[in-house]
This record gives sequence, C-alpha cells and structure tokens, in this order.
Amino acid sequence: MQTLKRIISHYMRSVTLLLVIALLGLLLYFQITYERRQAYEAATESFYRIEQLMEKNQEELVETKKAYRQTCLHNAEAISYMIEDDPSVLDSVEELQKIAALMEVDEIHIFDTTGRIYAGTHPEYYDYTFDSGEQMMFFKPMLTDKSLRLVQEITPNTAEAKLMQYSALWNRDESFIVQVGMKPANVLKAAEKNDLSYIFSLFRVNPDASYYAANRETGVIVGSTDLSSVGRNLSEIGISLEKAAAYKKGFLANVNGERSYCVFAEAGENLIGRIISCQNLYHRIPSTTAVLTVCLITIAMILSSVVIRYMNLYVVVGIHSINEKLHSIALGNLDETVDIQSSVEFSELSSYINHMKKSILDSNKKMSYVLGKTNMYIGVYEYNRHMKRVRITEHVPRILSLESGEAERLCADYQAFREFIAGLREHPLADENCVYSCRERYVKLEEITERDEIFGVIIDVTEEIERRKKIEAERDFDPLTGLYNRRGLEEKLSALFRDPHALGRSAVVMVDADNLKVINDTYGHDAGDVYLQAIAGLFRDFGPESCVSARLGGDEFVLFLYGYDSEQELLDTAALLEDMQNHSFADLNGQVRVPLRFSFGCCLTGQSADYEKLMKEADEKMYENKRERKKQ
Repeated sequence: MQTLKRIISHYMRSVTLLLVIALLGLLLYFQITYERRQAYEAATESFYRIEQLMEKNQEELVETKKAYRQTCLHNAEAISYMIEDDPSVLDSVEELQKIAALMEVDEIHIFDTTGRIYAGTHPEYYDYTFDSGEQMMFFKPMLTDKSLRLVQEITPNTAEAKLMQYSALWNRDESFIVQVGMKPANVLKAAEKNDLSYIFSLFRVNPDASYYAANRETGVIVGSTDLSSVGRNLSEIGISLEKAAAYKKGFLANVNGERSYCVFAEAGENLIGRIISCQNLYHRIPSTTAVLTVCLITIAMILSSVVIRYMNLYVVVGIHSINEKLHSIALGNLDETVDIQSSVEFSELSSYINHMKKSILDSNKKMSYVLGKTNMYIGVYEYNRHMKRVRITEHVPRILSLESGEAERLCADYQAFREFIAGLREHPLADENCVYSCRERYVKLEEITERDEIFGVIIDVTEEIERRKKIEAERDFDPLTGLYNRRGLEEKLSALFRDPHALGRSAVVMVDADNLKVINDTYGHDAGDVYLQAIAGLFRDFGPESCVSARLGGDEFVLFLYGYDSEQELLDTAALLEDMQNHSFADLNGQVRVPLRFSFGCCLTGQSADYEKLMKEADEKMYENKRERKKQ
C-alpha cells in the first residue's frame, strides 16, 4: 500500500497533466472559434461591398437603358422625316440601308396602315404583320391609337430570335409606320457589369478565399472566382443548398475535396458565398498552440511541486494526528476528544468526529423511542448531512419494498436516500396524517430533525388502510353495479358543490331503466341484475373525468355532469344517452340479447347549489320522457 505522500504526488501530477490537456483543448476551441468569427466578419464585409457595387452597376444600367430608348425613338423620328422628304427611297432597299448606316441603326421596317411590312432594309421580313409573333404584337395598339410612340424593351425578334431593341412611330401624315431596330450593345455591356463573375474578377479578395454565387432555388452556380465551376450545381462541388440557405453564421463542408469553412448570404434571387479552406483558415493555430503548450507545462510543473510540498506539510501531518485519536476511540475510549486546529478543514473534521461519537452515545435514547411504538412492522433510519451513509434497521427494506441491491444503493448515499423519501412524500394518502403510498403498500412516516441529524420512523400500515378502504367502499358504493350508492353520491356532490365556480357548467341527469319488470318476470331476477349491470357499465364509461354516476336503488340511476364550458355542449353530451340506447345490448343468461332501454331527464344546475332540488326537477323531466316513450 502506498503512502499518502506518494499518492498525493502521483495524483497531483496526473491532475496537472489533465488540466494542461483540458486548457489546451479549451484554448484550441477558442482559437478555432475566433478564426471562424474573423472569416465570418470578412465574408460579411465582402458581401456588403459586392452589394454596393451591384447597386451602383444597376443604377448605371438603368440610365443606359433610358438613354438608349430615347436614342431609338429619335432615330425613328429622324428616319421618318428623311422618307417624307424623299418617298422614293421606299422603293430601294439599298437607299434604306444607306439611311440605316447613316443613322447607325441595324434595321428599318416600314408598315402600312394595316400593320404589314412592305418596305425596309430587310426584304426577308416583308409581309410580316403585328400578328406574326409575340414580339411584334407589342406595337399592335398603334393601329388604333396613332398618337403612340413606342419603344420596346430588349427582346429576341420574331424572325431570328436575336436580341434587338425596336422603336416605332407614325409619320406626320399618318400614312405609314416607321420601325427602327438597334442591337443593344451598350446596354448589354452595362448589364455585363452586374454579372457576378465579372464583379468577383474586379473585387479585391483574399487569395486564399473563393467566392461563389448560386441560384437560390436550383443551386446552379451563376458566378465564381473559379470560372470552371460556373454552370455546375453547388452539390457537385460539395456544398448543400439547404445548408447554404439556412446556416447564416457559416458551416463546414468538403468543397472540391478540401475541408472548408463556408459563409453564404442572400443577394436577390441568388446566394453569395465566401469559402476558405480550413488549412488556410487555421494556419496560425499550430504555432500558437505549441507556444502555449510549453508555457502551460512549465507553469504546471512549478505549481505541482509547490502544492505537493505544502500538502505534505499541512495535510499528511494532520491526518497522522487524527488517526491516532481515532485509534483510541475505536478501542473504546469514548471520552477521547479530537482537536486538530492546523486548518479550517481539520477543525471541521475534528468537530464531525466528535459529533459522530456523541450520536453513538445517544443511541439508547433513540431506541427507547422506537420501542415505545406498537408491535407493527417498524423501521428506523438515521443520517446526518456530514455522513454519507444512512443507518437503517432490518425492517426498513421490507416496509419500503426495496430489493437488497436497491436498499444498499440508497443507504450508501444519504442524498439518494433523501431523494427517495422526498419522492415518497409526493404520494400522500388523502385524509391521512403522514401516510404515503409506496409501491402498492401504505407507510406512515415520521421524522425528527435535530440540528443536522435526521431520525426517521417508518411503520407499515397497509393492512389498516386497506381494511378502512374496504369499509368505506361497502359504505359508499352499490354492490351490484359498482356505482356510488345514495350516501356515496351525497358525499361526492357535497364535496363538489363546496366550490361551485370550479364545477363550470353542470347538470343533473335522472335515469330510470325501462322494461326491468318484464325482464325479471320473463327471464328471472338474475337476468334483471345483468340488465342493470349493463346499464351501469354505460354510465361508468360515459365520462369518468367529468361525470359522477350512482344507483339510487331499484332501477333508478343519477348522473352528475360537470366541468363543461357551455350549456349547449352540456346538453349535447346528455343527448348522447339517447344514441347509446341504439347501439347497446345485454346478454341475459347466455341465451337472449336484449337492447338497453332507459328514460332520462336533464336539469342544468345554473347557479343553484341545492342538488336535492335539482335532482327532483330532473326526476320530473325523466317521468315526462318515460310517458312520451310509452306513447310511442
């Protein structure tokens, strides 16, 4: 067996090593968290700058489109004047092409008053009308409103599906329509500035980080610093679209086979993401961790040596002194007093030992208290908050229905035993003092607390309680049906009506079994009892949580319904009794199956607490129901 000094040295070094490892793990966690936070903030800043650049490019695009629309319309107006000055050009494609080159337009189309192209720079479009395609139908309203001067958005034309911007207007004498088509080179060039790949190419990014933009619905990559990824799906490079949309604070993924930290944000219909590999993200961590490891180990070794020295000086010596005193007490010298004052802990330990010695001396007094009890099964337990183990007598496990292993576990730790007793107190037996239900048994529990010491007595009162319950059951319940009898009903209703507000909406239903005399006369009184028991079974299952059912005697029953929110709900529930008769039967003597029939009357209690009067009113309504049923 090792000495305490050696044990302390061994455990101090072990604990120190574990602390160093734990601290390094904690520091590593904080470094990783810090680097991720930095990456997230860098991504957020980048997304903001990209968003600002896109907004600026969008404003430029809007201005370019506006100017281009105006230019298209002016060109159409100028060409209209040229044709009016020299109408003969309409007969020459070459002349119209010269005008187009002069005005720097790509197409000129002349429509007649019916909306048909009959002249222009492209003869292959002759005889096209405003009904020839969706793109051309844009100008059809000009046939009915000759004041219109229309400029169409950039759209694929009808004939070749090439991107064009068309403008059209009537000439001054409204004899023809001039339509001018221009390729939107400037507009498309301005639109290219909003292309995410273009923005990423201009953006000053960290060379270790990559940027991706993907459609928020499909996950298709629409822009990236890695142009080879454009057109692919996020899942193809290892990024989940669901994570990119949901994890706004960043997440880890294997991107192109490399573990990476990803941050995504919404940008219109797209998701923009900044991705940096974990190798680049955490490149500073290994060197930092190595420096911290050396520092921590050095500090730990110094502290361990100092602590071991002082533990030996102030602890080991004190324990030797206490061992000598305890040895004297163990030999029977109960007058011995332990008084080690080298530290607060040793002072407390001395006090606990002296307190334990006093408890032993007081045992005779406590046992006298136990012997003064009855000759029933009695158990005694004792513990205090300064001793971990609980002392019990031999009957305690039997009274509490504890198996030997469970009893040993509870006695080994007073906290566990205390929790068990607290759990026992959560199941008090109504109308009994200090009696609790414990695993199909009933026990009476009393405790005496003196300072920090708890002394308890447990008595098995199962037989007494069961005998009393049997007497109460025979007193308050009808032996044939198991329902309350008249006395039990009065006791129950009296208790419920003590707090009328807690009852909610309630009603009294009086019930009278039909055809009982006929069944008794035909099949015998035993069959009549079966018939009554079947009816009682319906009432017992009618609503056990909000219904009190009783047999008053003979074929008379009463139901008390309570706890409903509205009178209509209460009446609807009572009306279910009528439906129950249509589906309920009783088997008499195993030979005949007869339907259950009964008359009933219902009376709402309202604000009245006189249940005797309410039962009388319900009884009158029941007899009215019986008379009506006999007429039928």
